[in-house]
Amino acid sequence: MADVLWLIPALPLAGFVLLMAFGRRLGDPLAGVVGTLTVAGSFVVSLFALFDLNSLPTDERVVQQTLFTWIPAGGFSVDIGFLSDPLTITMCLFITGIAALIHLYSIGYMAGDENYSKFFVYLNLFVASMLLLVLGDNLLLTFLGWEGVGACSYLLISFWFTDEANASAGKKAFVTNRIGDFGFMVGTFLVWMTLGSINYLEINERVHGGIAAGTATAIVLLFFLAATGKSAQLPLFVWLPDAMAGPTPVSALIHAATMVTSGIFLLTRLNPLLEEAGWANDVIAWVGLATALVAALAAVAQNDIKKVLAYSTISQLGYMFLAVGSGAFVAGVFHMITHAFFKALLFLGSGAVIAAMAHEQDMRRYGNLRKYLPITTVTFVVGWLAISGVPPFAGFWSKDEVLAAAWDNGPAGPVMWAIGVVIALLTAFYMTRLVAMTFFGGKERWREPEELPTDPAEAAAAEHEAYEDAPDAHGHHLTPEHTPREPNWTMTVPLVVLGVFATVIGLINLPFGEKVDYLADWLDPTLAHAHEALSAGILAVLAAVAIVVAVVGIAVAWRVYAQHKGSPEKIELPAFEHALYIDDTYAAVVGGPGEAAFDGVATFDSEVVDGAVNGVGRLTQLTGRAVSVFQSGFVRAYALAVAGGAVVLLVFVVMRMSSS
Repeated sequence: MADVLWLIPALPLAGFVLLMAFGRRLGDPLAGVVGTLTVAGSFVVSLFALFDLNSLPTDERVVQQTLFTWIPAGGFSVDIGFLSDPLTITMCLFITGIAALIHLYSIGYMAGDENYSKFFVYLNLFVASMLLLVLGDNLLLTFLGWEGVGACSYLLISFWFTDEANASAGKKAFVTNRIGDFGFMVGTFLVWMTLGSINYLEINERVHGGIAAGTATAIVLLFFLAATGKSAQLPLFVWLPDAMAGPTPVSALIHAATMVTSGIFLLTRLNPLLEEAGWANDVIAWVGLATALVAALAAVAQNDIKKVLAYSTISQLGYMFLAVGSGAFVAGVFHMITHAFFKALLFLGSGAVIAAMAHEQDMRRYGNLRKYLPITTVTFVVGWLAISGVPPFAGFWSKDEVLAAAWDNGPAGPVMWAIGVVIALLTAFYMTRLVAMTFFGGKERWREPEELPTDPAEAAAAEHEAYEDAPDAHGHHLTPEHTPREPNWTMTVPLVVLGVFATVIGLINLPFGEKVDYLADWLDPTLAHAHEALSAGILAVLAAVAIVVAVVGIAVAWRVYAQHKGSPEKIELPAFEHALYIDDTYAAVVGGPGEAAFDGVATFDSEVVDGAVNGVGRLTQLTGRAVSVFQSGFVRAYALAVAGGAVVLLVFVVMRMSSS
């Protein structure tokens, strides 16, 4: 398999090239079939790589394939090479597997779109970039994939760019991630200066005893800045809710299997550096915890079904950073895997609901959809129970490991654990609210007259904030006579497959002893230090508390939103609805003092800098005009001047001689 690793990213890249050349000619649905088959082929190659790697002894499960030298520059040399180890293959498997299902789903979801083939062009390039990111054997190659997914996210989020809000959302994602990219670049420079290499295997060999704690801390914080951009953590999380502007399959791909997982992967790949970084790990853990809490509070007050899931993604990513910062890399990767399956399921399920409801995304106009969408309802319920942490579904096992790692994270551990439990309670609450408002409750609220804002300013704000899945949407064409229908098989089959995995994928790492701790054993060769597990008694108590908390959150939300015990419509939480006004503050600063400052810089540039340059040019022109009087172009005039000069010189010499 060492000789064919390149096929894993090459197949979706080949799909990108083919669709670029022949996509419009293939049309709908053949362009989607080609894109799906190339990603599915990449998944098959990843499976073979898994079997091949698993056949090797544990300490030999590292395979490197160098294709050619990319940058030879004196002592600095970078190869185009791929690294196959348990972490890489784990990433490749769920990236390609889930991406193939999302491609299949998109065949039906994007049917009839005028840019159908272009959508799959971008989707294939997105997957190829993500695979390059995880397979690259050095930081520079990873950065190439890192920038690739950033560019593709811009293209896909703003896919329906004729809507100004969609175009702005794409630009927001692109600009926000550039801030994080600064950390990646400077961190890479510092690694090269300190260790003399940016190859991962060489970094791992040289880091222990070869780097000062302060330098390691600086490097880790720089890469963490990069991760906060891609994986949407404070303070750079604001792009992810707006990314809902893209088609729903894009939301599923970004939130589940690709872009947002890259930050977790990067820090896990650099785990030997994190081992030397000291207090930087505490920063990672606390930022992740704070992000998870803020996002969970925001999700409680959202009415757009996709925005609830978007803030949910941010919150779950915060859990992963909590695990990484606590030194529990296996728990972080485990939660990343389970989250990929149940979040892809939830997003694709929301897409099925949106398509069935004439592209309406406001949950306040849903209700009782289980009557019309039985397959979507059952699979969505599986995703709901998985993310809420209900056993035996996958999310319970991985979230329990994260909370256990937080408990064991030094003196502050119990405090971190308590905050994590509160977040788990909020997660169960807002996800139950979503399910109850969408599929249950007894009322088919779209058949009731829609209450539109009476204040023009409120109406304009509501229109601006509604990121819909079709240019003519905003719910205006959802009539009381509308009858929702289950989508076609290309959309329901991925839901069923993801539902099965969201149920059973937690079995890969059970906390009942080393014999069933499969993921930890598998990842062990890639980790500098294995996190020590708590005793069985403590784990049992922590798990029991987590189960009780999940049940309480579900019960309270169900009573309020499904059984209508209370008046939730009278509860207004503007601070939570606006995510504690963090994004609004950014907009106010950038649009107010920031815009004024940039205008001042532009004025200084045009008036002072350009003025100085233009002034030199004008002075040169004036000087040229002044001396041009003496440059007539007539030879006789020049001859007369030479003769006159000779006469003057002769007179001067004679006078000097006579005076001496």
